[in-house]
Amino acid sequence: MDAKMKDEIEAIELIIGKILRIGVLIAAAVILIGLGLLFVTGTGYPAGVHPSRPAAILAGVAAGKSYAVLMLGLFLLILTPVLRVVVSIYAFAKENDRLYAWITTAVLIILLGAMGIGYLG
Repeated sequence: MDAKMKDEIEAIELIIGKILRIGVLIAAAVILIGLGLLFVTGTGYPAGVHPSRPAAILAGVAAGKSYAVLMLGLFLLILTPVLRVVVSIYAFAKENDRLYAWITTAVLIILLGAMGIGYLG
């Protein structure tokens, strides 16, 4: 492996680390905002009702409902490692490591499929 390729791989690893840190910080900030709203305004929903689908969550966030903001924060937290998998596919492809690129692609497909099943179910 030449020095240029090694530098590119290190740069990709730094990007992956930044993605994870920024994703967690954004998710934590959204969750804290949701908690603040919860203490000030309540859930914004009748007892036993809460948004679980992305469209309902976004509509609730637009309406300023605290529980929807909390759900958005949790969704962003879940999305952070998925984004890391996407960047890893690029990193493995850049390294010409086809086996790991395909394995990571399969992991991404499984993650997206599970998220789809959760959305439909």
